[in-house]
Amino acid sequence: VQLQASGGGLVQSGGSLRLSCAASGRTFSSYHVGWFRQPPGKEREFVAAISWSGGATYYSDSVKGRFIISRDNAKNTVYLQMNSLNPEDAAVYYCLADTSNSVPTMEVWSYDYWGQGTLVTVSS
Repeated sequence: VQLQASGGGLVQSGGSLRLSCAASGRTFSSYHVGWFRQPPGKEREFVAAISWSGGATYYSDSVKGRFIISRDNAKNTVYLQMNSLNPEDAAVYYCLADTSNSVPTMEVWSYDYWGQGTLVTVSS
């Protein structure tokens, strides 16, 4: 599985961005996808995940109600719509694929493929 995240950039506090994760190399609808982020100088943290069918979604408490994860299996792409951004959301965002588990998890070790990250910067 190859994953490529895109859509990052500079946005003002309160603004929105939509990240995309384009996948290839394996039947896209057969695995879950998660978004994780790593703020400068901090540990990597879970953001959101979506099941292979798109029927189940999961969010961290810090983004619940502001971010929306979705997928388009016809386009082999997962999206992360980020609204009401604040400086604490600034980070490198990564999309990951979980080809093994029956349901998505919030644990980074359960994901077996990583893509390159995309940088999100939020100005106050």
